[in-house]
Amino acid sequence: MKDMIRAFVEEFGVAGHEGRVRTIIADQIREHVDDMHTDALGNLIATRGPEDADATLMFSAHMDEIGLIVTHIDDNGFLRFSNIGGIQPHRLLDERVVFANGQVGTVGVERVEKLKDLKMEKMFIDIGCASKKEAAEYVEVGDAASFHRPLVDMGDRLLSKAMDDRIGCAVLAQVLKELDSPKNRIVGVFSVQEEVGLRGARTAAYQVAPDLGIALDVTGTGDTPKARRLDVSLGDGAAIKIMDMSLITHPGVKRLLLELAEEHGISYQREVLEFGGTDAGAIHLSRSGVPSGCISIPTRYLHRPSEMVDCSDVRACVDLAVALCGADLSRIDR
Repeated sequence: MKDMIRAFVEEFGVAGHEGRVRTIIADQIREHVDDMHTDALGNLIATRGPEDADATLMFSAHMDEIGLIVTHIDDNGFLRFSNIGGIQPHRLLDERVVFANGQVGTVGVERVEKLKDLKMEKMFIDIGCASKKEAAEYVEVGDAASFHRPLVDMGDRLLSKAMDDRIGCAVLAQVLKELDSPKNRIVGVFSVQEEVGLRGARTAAYQVAPDLGIALDVTGTGDTPKARRLDVSLGDGAAIKIMDMSLITHPGVKRLLLELAEEHGISYQREVLEFGGTDAGAIHLSRSGVPSGCISIPTRYLHRPSEMVDCSDVRACVDLAVALCGADLSRIDR
């Protein structure tokens, strides 16, 4: 999967600009699905399995990444900006960013006396231009930029920007590749604009009307020195979400995922996240309600330029999702 993951994470795809990522994913899964289309918002929706199946299972992994958007170009060619998605200002200091057209810049800051005074409005992007006129030849107000960081293969672990949530997209793509005549109707949604409000998953879930919804997304870890307490660690398996700020996992869904992990010998850990949310937060509120949960990929350094995952966790997430595709979903009602 490493080559696929590299292709996914290194592509430009800030929220609202997911087209290039969508093209790469479509090329990866085209020969492994029965149907594939792009909806009005830009979600890529792929289907496997019989149309008349007893149940429809929807997976959602979001294609978009956090980034920056240009709000002003000053007379000296410096770009003022705002954030797209959750970014803390101190994470940006001296980082390189890249625009869709390939233009690279670095993030600078006005002089500040104390770290608490570091605000995004005091920061700027320097693309090496000496005037507003020159800068405007390369970048316009409204252009978006992402972190400029390639994937680093560390052996068992991978480090890159945009693991959130391209690693979830890679898990979903791999699941679609590995399915063998699934008994349920499987709908894989590669969603847009999750980082700015779970938007793509909301409309996709309304269209799909699934019997079960599962997000495939990253979650934080508590295994670094003096980290925030979180009972999730890199290398300990797929994280089965119990709760986050967007979702309390349906009890039947939680039970089914835990049982499947035990039955198939899949390494897993329980996840209670005291912040953030996933596409499942939008899916479970669709139409008259959808039993929903999340299979999470443990990830260090979330919403930063370098996010780290463990390959064994990624494999465990694929295995658990494949097992769910073949499960009797009526077990949820027990």
